[in-house]
Amino acid sequence: MRKTVARIGLLTGAALLAGCTPAPVDGPPSAPPRPGAEPAAPTADACSPEGIRITGLGVSAAMGLRAMGLDLVNCGDRPYELRGYPAVALRDPDGDAITVRIIPGAAPITAGFDHPPTRIVLAPGERAGAALIWRNLVTDPTVVATAGTELDVAPSAGRPAYPVELDGPIDLGNTGRLGVSAWKRRDADPATQAPPRSDPPAPSTSPANPL
Repeated sequence: MRKTVARIGLLTGAALLAGCTPAPVDGPPSAPPRPGAEPAAPTADACSPEGIRITGLGVSAAMGLRAMGLDLVNCGDRPYELRGYPAVALRDPDGDAITVRIIPGAAPITAGFDHPPTRIVLAPGERAGAALIWRNLVTDPTVVATAGTELDVAPSAGRPAYPVELDGPIDLGNTGRLGVSAWKRRDADPATQAPPRSDPPAPSTSPANPL
């Protein structure tokens, strides 16, 4: 009988101790994602957290000179102020940064891209454009030619940069120089603009060949 009473006492004491042991405390529950919230790392086609989207317009090439257009659209719901030049960075296929000299205005590379920057305020849906300019030249066989296969663009220095999809490498040769034009207001989406009108050729003044 005494053994039974002692066993009951031990069990009761253990139960009391278990009841006094503090239960593990979980951290505060994470807030559910806000409807319409942007991802932390936006893709090239997503509207960024600051309400802009930057895309590339393809590369034009002529006699070693390359030019690539950039399009920035205010895809947010408030005005977006823009001033100066895009801040760009190049990376190789391994994702490593490529050392390149960024030239605002591109004057040493070519002419026609040196208009000064102005203050632009884009309303939602409005756009701005800029261009990257470079030459694919190999003038020194002792210097390895470089080509960027990944491009990051920020609207200006100090602002977040976003990946811009390329349709081909930015082949700098061994020049190590990349020109950047200032942002300029764009009237419409370049993808929807009609191609420039081509006037018919002037009639020939030479006599027709006899039959």
